Amino acid sequence: MAINVYFNFDGNTREAVEFYADVFGVPVGQIMTFGQAPQDPNYPLPEEAKDLIMHARIEVAGTRLMFSDTFPGMPFVKGNNVTLALVLKDKEAVESAFHKLKVGGNITMELQETFWSPMYGALEDKFGIQWQFNVETEDNPA
Repeated sequence: MAINVYFNFDGNTREAVEFYADVFGVPVGQIMTFGQAPQDPNYPLPEEAKDLIMHARIEVAGTRLMFSDTFPGMPFVKGNNVTLALVLKDKEAVESAFHKLKVGGNITMELQETFWSPMYGALEDKFGIQWQFNVETEDNPA
């Protein structure tokens, strides 16, 4: 089981990832832009989002640090841009944690299959903590 720290930035994620990788002397891991993700014709990707980072990660001292840019039009609050990401291989455990943490909170994205995970969701719990939930597979380590 892992709970990873997930950082959001306002258009400068690539710079942040490269900076932290250099600080900790680790390689830059996976970096994916919004433009590289499969596109939904019902929701065209704005031109200004194509080169923004959808997901990036590095590993520091055995802990994954994950990063993304805030999607255009979504709020960004500097200093309040960290979420916790629960990453498990067990779908039932992800579902259980999601349903318990949503009580009294606000769901940002219902649990659902995505192109990178058989189950992903997001919420803010009753204490204001932002959570992401992800089922990790052999093909798609979070």
